[in-house]
Amino acid sequence: MRYSTQVKSISYLKAHAAEILSSLEEQREPMVITQNGEAKAVLIDVASYEATQETLALLKVLALGQQEWAAGKVKPVAEVVARLKAKKVTV
Repeated sequence: MRYSTQVKSISYLKAHAAEILSSLEEQREPMVITQNGEAKAVLIDVASYEATQETLALLKVLALGQQEWAAGKVKPVAEVVARLKAKKVTV
C-alpha cells in the first residue's frame, strides 16, 4: 500500500466527509490528513481499528509471557497438570 495515494488535506476532508468514510470502509486503507502541508492525523475504518487493537492486545500478552519466562516465573506443564489433578480440577 502506498500512503502517497491516500493523502488528503483537512479542507478536502471537510468538503467530502461522507465520500471519504465510504472509501475508508470499502478500501480498508488508512488515509493521512494534512494541515498546512504537514501530516496531522490518520483515518482508518472501524473494522481495521478493531483488528489493530486485538493484535496489540495479543502482542502485550506475548510480551508479558516473555517477561515472566525471563524472570523464571514459569513451571513445567506436567507440574501444573499434576497440581490441578490433585485439586480435582478438570483439565
